[in-house]
Amino acid sequence: MTAKTIIAREFKTVNGISGPLLFVQGTRNVAYGEYVEIIAQDGSVRHGQVLETSFEMAVVQVFEGTGGLSREHTIVRFTGEPLRFSVSTDVIGRMFNGSGKVIDGGPPIIPKEKLDVNGSPINPKSRAYPTDFIQTGISAIDGMNTLSRGQKLPLFSGNGLPHNEIAAQIARQAKVRKTEEKFLLIFAALGITVDEARFFINSFEESGALSRSVLFINLAQDPAIERILTPRLALTTAEYLAFEEDYHVLVIITDMTNYCEALREISAAREEVPGRRGYPGYMYTDLASIYERTGRVLGKLGSITQMPILTMPNDDITHPIPDLTGYITEGQIIVDRALHRRGIYPPIDVLPSLSRLMKEAIGQNKTRDDHRELSDQLYYMYAEGRSLRELVAVVGEEALTERDHMYLRAADRFEREFVSQGRYEERSIEQTLDIGWDILSSFPESELKRISLNTIQKYHPAKRSKVS
Repeated sequence: MTAKTIIAREFKTVNGISGPLLFVQGTRNVAYGEYVEIIAQDGSVRHGQVLETSFEMAVVQVFEGTGGLSREHTIVRFTGEPLRFSVSTDVIGRMFNGSGKVIDGGPPIIPKEKLDVNGSPINPKSRAYPTDFIQTGISAIDGMNTLSRGQKLPLFSGNGLPHNEIAAQIARQAKVRKTEEKFLLIFAALGITVDEARFFINSFEESGALSRSVLFINLAQDPAIERILTPRLALTTAEYLAFEEDYHVLVIITDMTNYCEALREISAAREEVPGRRGYPGYMYTDLASIYERTGRVLGKLGSITQMPILTMPNDDITHPIPDLTGYITEGQIIVDRALHRRGIYPPIDVLPSLSRLMKEAIGQNKTRDDHRELSDQLYYMYAEGRSLRELVAVVGEEALTERDHMYLRAADRFEREFVSQGRYEERSIEQTLDIGWDILSSFPESELKRISLNTIQKYHPAKRSKVS
């Protein structure tokens, strides 16, 4: 059987340039998503992808930007293939830029396969339910909003908050509990500064995490349109390593807000009717095409877990980016500005945070059999203490009962001892749960209504000391 011959077609019929887009006339048999090479007057080659096609016109998005291109002297070559990325296990420990070029000074990747970067969402029928615990070493996540293997759990932050430090800490510390499992991190940074890139790279190198990681770095000075490609390169790599090489892959993408800004730039260049706050109406579908490339597949050993990070403009959780992300993903981790101002790191507010798959990933043989009851009790205690703080602001502490003071003190301890930890402090799930029990030990047993008597007898510090 002979292989199909793919013939590249060249056109010199660019009749418009708008932002990152080229408008090419007279094209036929051009496919949506087709990989394109753009040859400038000086002979340099840029790369792009067909964004829209009709009988007479093709719209091409140029990943390196259109600066310096002219309508008269630009050649557009349609390759007849989708954009592909070269993958093999050689990518582990390597760094790439936002368009997939090696930037660590090492040799080029010898590909085992070349995969279409667009990928596809996992068929719901073939999905396996996420049920296994991933330990991040951060108590506010592991103890209260547990990450499950195969889950998509975003981090909602704001400008000026330490989400980069949290991302780097998760990247250094994340692991699966079963030591025989192959675990890998893929880190994609979109639109970050040179200083931020240096921080991430140094953090990975100093901790030794680079040897089990793949980095994709798109800088703020790089063309914004490249940010559309970067997460797709990262997820294409993750799909190969998870479903062909049996790795459990954690994908961290920061910052998805920069990705959505690039989407809005493309939409404006195409003169589309804007949706909410100027973002394109198809942004939900586009975000879903990234988030849904996450999960476990029946019959496959590997998995893809995703933690996208986004900064909420003006800390507004109803903004289209966090709003649409929340509809697609399975919960959210909220980074809180008020906690940050009080010197709490990581400033994760556990009350509005949520992991919808937590209950399946915790318990006996996964974390510990007291995890569910303990987290429920801690949540109630902290919520009660937070509401009493608001009451104190109105009536003063003198109006509170002794029980109220007990909850106020416990809420303060919860923030200082449970939520707060060092940037390089890694806690096991057992340490996290023991800290929670230590805080709850200040309450009489009659207040621990969300914990069974058997669990109290087994894990309460006072009971354990008597047994020992």
